[in-house]
Amino acid sequence: MVKQKTIKTAISLTGVGLHTGKEVTMTFKPAPANNGFTFIRVDLEGQPVIEADANYVVNTQRGTNLEKLGVQIQTPEHVLAALTGCDLDNVIIELNSSELPIMDGSSKYFVEAIEKAGVEEQEAKRNVYVVKEVISFTDEATGSEILVMPSDNYCITTMVDFGTKILGTQNATMKCLSEFKQEFSDSRTFSFLHELESLLDNGLIKGGDLNNAIVYVDKEISAATMENLKKAFGKDELTVKPNGILDNLTLHYPNEAARHKLLDVVGDLSLIGTRIQGKVIANKPGHYVNTQFAKKLSKIIKIEQRNFVPTYDLHQEPLMDIHQIMATLPHRPPFLLIDRIIEMSENHVVGMKNVTMNENFFVGHFPEAPVMPGVLIVEAMAQTGGVLVLSTVPDPENYLTYFMKMDNVKFKHKVLPGDTLIFKCDLITPIRRGICHMQANAYANGKLVAEAELMAQIAKKQ
Repeated sequence: MVKQKTIKTAISLTGVGLHTGKEVTMTFKPAPANNGFTFIRVDLEGQPVIEADANYVVNTQRGTNLEKLGVQIQTPEHVLAALTGCDLDNVIIELNSSELPIMDGSSKYFVEAIEKAGVEEQEAKRNVYVVKEVISFTDEATGSEILVMPSDNYCITTMVDFGTKILGTQNATMKCLSEFKQEFSDSRTFSFLHELESLLDNGLIKGGDLNNAIVYVDKEISAATMENLKKAFGKDELTVKPNGILDNLTLHYPNEAARHKLLDVVGDLSLIGTRIQGKVIANKPGHYVNTQFAKKLSKIIKIEQRNFVPTYDLHQEPLMDIHQIMATLPHRPPFLLIDRIIEMSENHVVGMKNVTMNENFFVGHFPEAPVMPGVLIVEAMAQTGGVLVLSTVPDPENYLTYFMKMDNVKFKHKVLPGDTLIFKCDLITPIRRGICHMQANAYANGKLVAEAELMAQIAKKQ
């Protein structure tokens, strides 16, 4: 089981936003399990929180932009790429302006800060979406396409072709996430001269300088344009290198543009909110196609998670029959609410119950329309979890189990006479001092009928 990770201590960086030109201080802080990546605008009243969620993407011109209830986060992709590339799951990012610092146009400085802060493993299991079939998104207007297919790892290939001789056609491949730091985190953003002229004319690139963007000179550069660029960047001299790159910036890699596009894909796809096991292929990727694909995949994952119903062969020999269950649990009829244990590991247990019209609770609940009380479904889930926790002691017959807490209890469908209930309980945290904290689900007729977060403790009989 791969566990979730956060950083050990808080760490801050200060820089300038590429598009706003404003100085910004951002602070990475440890976050609890299942928090994900969240931004907090500490400069605004109430310090609003904006989750790194593809559904909050409102604009992808010159970068990815998030907005929740009118609060904006600009250009988060390089920071998100660093967090994902460092194999983190939960981090709070506080900032005192809307735009994150551009630094050198890559993820390098964010990765270095994360490494200084240190990484800490958390108790909760990492949720990974295993891709089972090809899922794709195509931007018909540009021909950009991104897809994911089944694979044993999370790997990405980007293919870049802007139709210019100066850049040519470039490819980059990350075979696994552990390659991100060494091979991709220092790949800087880039722009073409014709785009730069337009951005400067419209005041859209106030924080840029020649250290945070590779500029490909894709057109004849006039003396007047060169003078404008010198003024804009505060440089006395600018030159065009033989490889077509403006100024004295040296490429880290011949295919740095394709590598940076891959970095952007890592950052934008972190907005899905769930780790992916699959091979991503992106042809002419950009923030629009990346984030649209992230939205599509996020929606598919949520639907699958909501509708997921595990299947078990109920005809197989059970792991525990009713006699073995009664040798473990202190409950007895009519309050023993499970018939079999189908499977069990250190972290989960699956049980079942056949619901018949002979159940005594149907006498009064209700005589004209018998339905199993929801509280008894919760009790049955707790008894299933009780088998798991009592399996950790050598003499379960000497223990009783007591409820401590139940949260997020939901009943989805009625359970009627003739139904077969399947109970699946997964530990949220390891069992400690006899305390069991678990997520419990109950299924019947191919549907989730009830769910709850339960906490119970075992105690020796007096």
